[in-house]
Amino acid sequence: MYALVDCNNFFVSCERVFRPQLEGKAVVVLSNNDGCVVARSNESKAMGIKMGTPFYQISRLADSGRIVACSSNYTLYGDMSARVMSILADALPRIEIYSIDEAFLVLDGIPEGRIGGLCSSLAARIRKWTGIPVSIGVAPTKTLAKIASHFAKKYRGYKGVCMIDTEEKRRKALELTPIEDVWGVGRKLGPKLRESGVRTAFDYALRPVEWIRANYMLHGVRTWMELNGTVCLEAETETSRKSICTSRSFAEMMDGEDEIAMKVSDFAAQCAKKLRQEGTAATDVTTFLYTNRFRTDMDQYFPSATIRLETAASNTQEIVAAALRAFRMIFRHGYKYKKAGVTVSNIVPAEAVQASIFGFDPALRSRNDSLSRIMDRLNATADAPLLRLASQNEGHYASGIRSEHRSRRYSTSLDELIEIK
Repeated sequence: MYALVDCNNFFVSCERVFRPQLEGKAVVVLSNNDGCVVARSNESKAMGIKMGTPFYQISRLADSGRIVACSSNYTLYGDMSARVMSILADALPRIEIYSIDEAFLVLDGIPEGRIGGLCSSLAARIRKWTGIPVSIGVAPTKTLAKIASHFAKKYRGYKGVCMIDTEEKRRKALELTPIEDVWGVGRKLGPKLRESGVRTAFDYALRPVEWIRANYMLHGVRTWMELNGTVCLEAETETSRKSICTSRSFAEMMDGEDEIAMKVSDFAAQCAKKLRQEGTAATDVTTFLYTNRFRTDMDQYFPSATIRLETAASNTQEIVAAALRAFRMIFRHGYKYKKAGVTVSNIVPAEAVQASIFGFDPALRSRNDSLSRIMDRLNATADAPLLRLASQNEGHYASGIRSEHRSRRYSTSLDELIEIK
C-alpha cells in the first residue's frame, strides 16, 4: 500500500502558521514579481479566484481588504517543507518526496488494520509540530493514492485520511473522479479523452487495454493499470530529475545585453549548485529569453539555444560559460525582455560521468570542481553569495524581484524572527 501525504493549500498554510490572523480569510500567494496567483485559500477559491489570475485583475480586492495578498516567500516555504518531510522520514523508513508539498510513503509490512490509525496520528503530529494541515490518501497504487488524497482534502467526513482498500471503494472513487483529475492525464489530454467518451477515471479503467495502448501508448497503459490496482509506478529510492530550470520574470522589462547576461549567469550558477547538491552532472545547457507576451503593442521574440558539453559537468564555471555562449547566440537588440532562464538537462549521476577523449582537460575540471565546492561551503551560511563569478550580479540571484507583500522569513533569519508583544 502507498500513502500520499499532501499539504493543504501549502503556501497559504505556511503564511498562516506565523500569522494566525489570516485563518478564515481569503488569502492568495503570488508568483515572482507579484505577477499572478499561484496558491489560494479555500475562502479565495470560493470567491471564484482562479489559479494563474494576474494580480492586477484582483488588486482592487486586496486594496479593499476583501483578500490578503502575499508575495512568494520560498525561503519560508522550503524550510516548512523540510520540517514536514523530516517528520515523515522519522515515522516510516521509505519515503519518496514528490514535490515541495507532497510525499509518498511505502506502507509495506504494516497490517492494513493499523494503517488508518497510523495515518491519522501522523497527520495530527504534523499539524501539532508544524502547524501545517495535511490530507493523506491510501491505496494499492500511487495513482489511486493521489485520487484518495483528493477525497481526503475535499470531504471533511474523512477527517484528513481516505483509504481505497476495497474494490467497492475503488470503483466509487473512480466514478466520482473527472478524467482531467487523474494523475498523468491533466488538462491537455482530458478534452481528447472526453471526445472519445471517457469522462471519468472509471470510464478510462473500463476501456480495453488494446485501445489504451493504440491511442496513448505505454504511458497511458501504465495509468490504466494503476487505476485497475496494478502497481506500475514503483517507489523511487532516489529522485532522478531529467532537467533543472532556474528562471525569473523581471520586475521591469530590460533591453541591456550586459544586464541580462548577469541574470543569465546567476541562473546558470543556481542550476550548477542544484546539480552538485543532488550529486549529478549535466551535458546540455539551454538559455532562453521571453519578451512580454501581454504587450501586444510590442515586437515579440521567444528564442532559446542549447550548448552541449563534451563531458557532463556540475561546476559553476563550465555551466555559466555554456549558458553565456547560448545567450550570445540568441540575444537581439531592439527587444524588451521580460524573462530569462537557464535549463540543464541530459542529467547523469556524478560518479557515472565519462570523460570525452577530445579536448578534455582533467586537471582543469578537477580545479573547477574544487573551486565550486569551496564556493558552496562559504556561501552556505550567507543570505547573498560571498563568492561568485565576475559575470554574476552582486547579491542574491533573485534580487530585483518585486515582492511588495512578502512576509518575514520567520524560521530561517535571525533578523526576521516573530515578535511577541
